[in-house]
Amino acid sequence: MDERDIRTAKVQELRESGSEPYPPRLPTPRTHQIAAAIAEFDALAAEKTSVTLVGRIVLFRDMGKVIFLTVEDGSGRLQFYLRRDDIGEGFALARKLDLGDFISGTGYFFTTRTGEKTLHLTAYALLSKSLRGLPAKHEGLRDVELRHRKRYLDLIANRDEVMPVFIARARILAALRRFLDKHGYIEVETPILQPLYGGATAAPFTTHHNAADRDMYLRIAPELYLKRLLVGGLERVYELGRVFRNEGVDRSHNPEFTMLEYYEAYADYLSMMTFTETMIAAVAEQVTGGMVITYQGITLDLTPPWKRITLHDLIAQATGIDYDQYPDKESLLAAIRARGIAVDPARGRGRLIDQLKDYAFEARDPELLKPLFLYDYPLDLSPLAKQKPGTPGMVERFQAHLAGMQLVTAFSELNDPLDQRARFEDQARQRAAGDAEAQVLDEDYIEALEVGMPPAGGVGIGVDRLVMALTDQPNIREVILFPTMRELH
Repeated sequence: MDERDIRTAKVQELRESGSEPYPPRLPTPRTHQIAAAIAEFDALAAEKTSVTLVGRIVLFRDMGKVIFLTVEDGSGRLQFYLRRDDIGEGFALARKLDLGDFISGTGYFFTTRTGEKTLHLTAYALLSKSLRGLPAKHEGLRDVELRHRKRYLDLIANRDEVMPVFIARARILAALRRFLDKHGYIEVETPILQPLYGGATAAPFTTHHNAADRDMYLRIAPELYLKRLLVGGLERVYELGRVFRNEGVDRSHNPEFTMLEYYEAYADYLSMMTFTETMIAAVAEQVTGGMVITYQGITLDLTPPWKRITLHDLIAQATGIDYDQYPDKESLLAAIRARGIAVDPARGRGRLIDQLKDYAFEARDPELLKPLFLYDYPLDLSPLAKQKPGTPGMVERFQAHLAGMQLVTAFSELNDPLDQRARFEDQARQRAAGDAEAQVLDEDYIEALEVGMPPAGGVGIGVDRLVMALTDQPNIREVILFPTMRELH
């Protein structure tokens, strides 16, 4: 018999003895979490106060007439002490306990001769029988694929390393919301299942609505719906939620990820730049205790103001290519090839420029790892951004980079419905030419713009990457509880 068969047999034995291995409730209400009980240990021990604690068994030592258990709950761990003379008939059943079982224990505190704080049990109860063994605590769970596929095992085996990351993630999300709420933004919810996808350059996931007999799409961004709300008169809105892009998986990409987007009427990309760096610095201070963080051995100071450089100047410095001198795709592609830089030749001019930006960051220049704003982008790379006055072919857009990762994209939002239609039509031509990620023409959104949208600034932040930076994690899978995994064969 394997371990699971042995444990399953114990379930039957327990039931035959009249002990239910999966009772519906605790026999005695829990009085403390373990960490809270330890904090009050001296007072509770002095008065021999009866306490009830619960948790999972992570260590089991049968010494004959006594059993020592180490029990862990969500706050910490503590030793339980069972003595046959105290427990009576229940002592034999206690020997059927296994690592991974959840129990409750009622008793009083004392300190062992070795100085260990311990709960001396006067009663105990099995709350849930584990049928599978736990990963070895001393070895941990080091298989990365298994850790990500079975996060529950990862949290058990690597608790001290993994759990703080996800606690920090929750605090980051809460801090972002607090900051936006404090500054007069209201949180809204927009459709995840959409009849048209838009607001980003990406391929969607497609599904089918049976009752309506129509194809639908998981959103690639909430942008176009949030800007409809600006049209309706909500002046500061944000949404923090999941978006879906039908793309590959690497250290900074997961097809399902968390996006924060916020829009402010009567703002522009310059004011949003200042707001964004202030918010990220404030969140870092709340979550990490300061504005100076360490990411993969690199010290990064998030204190505003962050460095600012135009996209044009960054690419010119990194590659020697002045893309303003190459007004069409063919001439730019020739210049790129002349320098031996690998790009996807099927992409349009704007995408080629974007690939040059990526090439610049691949060099890992220490200056480009610091908090950095890139601003002023080519129009053909930014179909939803407002043109920069007096600068044909350029839009008011910025991206924020941290530790070489793109965290933020933002615009002065295009609110000219005629210009927006022309941009969408150009995107349609790019789709017809083979660019599957070009944006689609959304007639309803154009109609909303025709009603009138105030000038506005809008920002999108990749929350998972922000969590990576603030928790010093090298891979996006380490900050998503259940990342997308390839199918096992």
